[in-house]
Formats: sequence, C-alpha cells, structure tokens
Amino acid sequence: MLTIDAAILDAIVAHARRDHPDEACGIVAGPAGSDRPVRHVPMENAARSMTFYEFDSKEQLRLWREMDDADEEPVVVYHSHTATEAYPSRTDVSFAGEPNAHYLLVSTRDPVRTEIRSFRIVDGVITEEPVQVVNAAVDQHAVQSYLFGQSPATVDYECSAG
Repeated sequence: MLTIDAAILDAIVAHARRDHPDEACGIVAGPAGSDRPVRHVPMENAARSMTFYEFDSKEQLRLWREMDDADEEPVVVYHSHTATEAYPSRTDVSFAGEPNAHYLLVSTRDPVRTEIRSFRIVDGVITEEPVQVVNAAVDQHAVQSYLFGQSPATVDYECSAG
C-alpha cells in the first residue's frame, strides 16, 4: 500500500495539471528503506510529449547523487497520462527500473476529476495497490475530487486525517 501525505499528492496533481497537455513526471524521495515518501521533486519532461515522459538525464543524475548523499531513495516515481486512464503503458513498464518504488499515475484527461492509481512494477509484472492519503486538511473526505483506482468495490482506498 502507498501511504502518502495529502499535501504531496496535491503537489503532484498540481504539477500534472500545470504541464497538461504534456505528461508531467517526477519523484518523491524518502529515507532509504523506509517506504516513506517525504520530499516531492517535480522534474522536467525532457521529451515534452503528450504521450511519453523522459527524465532529463542531467537532472536525473544530479537528483540521484543528491539522494545518495542524503541516504534517500525514490519512494514514488510518478507521471501523468493526458488522454488515457492512469494505467502503465508498455513503455512505462519497460522503463520501470526501481523495483522498490511505487509507480503513481495521474490521469488529467478529465478537467474536473483526477484519476490516481498506484502500482508496483517488478520484472514486467504490474500489481495495483491501494493508496492511503494521510493528513487531509479538512476531513477524511477532503480529496473527493480524486478518483482512486478503477474498481473501488474490490480495492479499499482510504483517506484519513493524522
């Protein structure tokens, strides 16, 4: 399960909306081995594409060195899909090189509702996982405009304060 702070999730969605119609991308770093996403790092989509994202190689090298120096790792790798559902494409799967990371996808195809889904991608196998949003500012339903997953009846997504 991905547990993520509402403020970080809001920042990711804002980045995806801001870069639309191009795909947005970035990571959320956290202490190595903790599975705790704490530092949002929006990155530039070097491909500047509506259907593909690519980290700028210099920016990625600088960030990975910075994380290494701070004993951090990429806990969440995220990007947006601008015209399709929030589900990994074949290209996304082939580029998934962080087996311990949560791969968060944000679909910005609907201007009102944002679809958010999280996956583990290991050796080409995609496994969807629940998303728990914590520290919601107003109440546990503060993220009502987000659509988590495709089948909420089979996967329990939670939004909780604290």
